[in-house]
Amino acid sequence: MRITKAVKQQMLSILQETYRDTTTALNYNAPFELLIAVILSAQCTDIRVNLITARLFPEYNTPAKLLSLGRERLEELIRDCGLFRSKAKNILATCEILCREYGENGQIPDTFDALIRLPGVGRKTANVLLSQLFRVPAIAVDTHVFRVANRLHLAPGDTPREVEEGLMKVIPRENWGDAHHWLIWHGRKVCRAQNPACSICPLQPLCPSKES
Repeated sequence: MRITKAVKQQMLSILQETYRDTTTALNYNAPFELLIAVILSAQCTDIRVNLITARLFPEYNTPAKLLSLGRERLEELIRDCGLFRSKAKNILATCEILCREYGENGQIPDTFDALIRLPGVGRKTANVLLSQLFRVPAIAVDTHVFRVANRLHLAPGDTPREVEEGLMKVIPRENWGDAHHWLIWHGRKVCRAQNPACSICPLQPLCPSKES
């Protein structure tokens, strides 16, 4: 099947209907907590991150409180998270900036340029925060979004940035933040990296990559 603009819109309609009420799987109660959770989520499952933040946030849920831990103690608390040493270093550096420029109680910046100045915050993390916290139209491309967009030929690309730009062209701007979740959850539940569940996929009739 040739993946035309009309087919892409049909795919998006199916994704919207299937995953209409989905949101982030990360648990948080304040913007600062989501920032830390997303930094921790790099190369780590959301389930694992939620276990870590469940023991971290009840007591250490502001930049000042996290800084009080020091690097060694923070590393101990997040040790079961991948890349825990570099994440601890980035989290503490980010907390220093936040305390100095935004106050000690957890305020975080609400612009892309300000967010990516924070250690450990790249393009994907900044877009997650803008979309989830501030309702700024943005598409965050993680491994699930990258895989699904390429398999469906919805926005093929060799890099996350290429996929992001492709998705921005085919998805209405007002749906960017929601569509990010549609694609993530489809990648987690159905279009998995290994053994994709093509037989139960609602997009199977349209998918150019479906397995027989």
